[in-house]
Amino acid sequence: MAALLTGCFFMYACENDVNEVRELGRKKASVEEGKNIDSYLSTDGKMRAHLTAPLLLRFMSDSGRIAEFPNTLHVDFYNDSTRVESQLRSDYGRYIEDQNKVYLRGNVVAFNIKGDTLFCKDLYWDQNKQLFYTDKEVTMSQRLPKKRFTGLGMKCNQDLTNLTLFKIQPGSFAIIADSLANGGTDSTTTVK
Repeated sequence: MAALLTGCFFMYACENDVNEVRELGRKKASVEEGKNIDSYLSTDGKMRAHLTAPLLLRFMSDSGRIAEFPNTLHVDFYNDSTRVESQLRSDYGRYIEDQNKVYLRGNVVAFNIKGDTLFCKDLYWDQNKQLFYTDKEVTMSQRLPKKRFTGLGMKCNQDLTNLTLFKIQPGSFAIIADSLANGGTDSTTTVK
């Protein structure tokens, strides 16, 4: 009788919930976390960018290895003389390592040493081509000559040169110096 009760006890104790067993077999994504990130990007032995961020999360997804910056990021871009040629700031960033592309969103601001500034909510950065692009609303403010354009979509180099704005919106303007006047008076051209 004691053997029978002991055997029943062990049989009952070994019972497993099917859902718990299935859960053990599933792969769980591991997330690497880094704080106070200070990272340098170089290509062909030349420093190209310096990234700082308070938090980095790295994990695998269906599209490959992802690095996520959920709490802002800042990037300084360098020219061949290792001088800062432009800077970028965003509330959020997601880097897809296999594609060398970064998606940025939330208060995205980029500016260069000439004082040209780009403002948008969403922006992509293609590291291989060194290009910024978006199909969302973007405002570009240039210092010389004075211009302010708003468009739906744009692409440009990461130093904010070779800018192409798509679907320029009303209210955009450019102040162009009058070359015929001795004093160099300015005239304003506005898109309506």
